[in-house]
Amino acid sequence: MGWFGKTVTAVVIVVLAFFLTTRFTDGPIGVVTGGPFNTGQVVSDEPDWRFVKDYEIVEFQLLEPARSRTTWIVEHDGRIFIPSGYMLSTVGKIWKQWPLQAEKDGRAILRVDDKLYPRQLIRITDDPALPAVLEELSRKYASGSQIPVSEVSRGSLWVFELVQR
Repeated sequence: MGWFGKTVTAVVIVVLAFFLTTRFTDGPIGVVTGGPFNTGQVVSDEPDWRFVKDYEIVEFQLLEPARSRTTWIVEHDGRIFIPSGYMLSTVGKIWKQWPLQAEKDGRAILRVDDKLYPRQLIRITDDPALPAVLEELSRKYASGSQIPVSEVSRGSLWVFELVQR
């Protein structure tokens, strides 16, 4: 094997080792999936979720499998939602496994400001609040370009509500 092959092999090994190592971290590293949360104060009382209205990202962890990630969050009328786009794209089908896992077992932990909130993720497809949730999602992340409800109905955009367990 020449120097180029050795270099490519070394890079692949380093990248694989990095992704394997992140499975043991306390939460995600940027956009890279991390391990289960080890730190944070568990909050059992239901907060006034308006405090997350202008948060760009938060962290959440599914209990099964116990992996954490960063995500966008939307608050509307005291309810909180996590979107997952690109669900019909090839990249989305490969990269986005958590929504499928959350449909099977939606038990999760939301971590915001080092506080842990036990939640249940429930996929919503037909909810009276959905247009307003998408309007808020558009305001925060789509530069005001309105995301139509048809994106949810056709399955390209999945929206999960996080309710208290």
